[in-house]
Amino acid sequence: MTDEELKALKKAASTKKRIASDLASKIHDLVEDTYWNEYAQLPELAAEAVAACEEWAAAKQVYDDACKQAESA
Repeated sequence: MTDEELKALKKAASTKKRIASDLASKIHDLVEDTYWNEYAQLPELAAEAVAACEEWAAAKQVYDDACKQAESA
């Protein structure tokens, strides 16, 4: 795998991590600022956050595996 391909995989994982962090921030803001009025949004936001974390974990695993293959090649 080329350095460019590894960079692309790392960027993809970083992007997915940012998306998960953004969702965590939304949950934090909702709980801290508008909990009593918008608590019904929590299940949907939580599901989105879990899905985003799973996507990040999968992308990170692909990147980690590619790095290990590149090291052993």
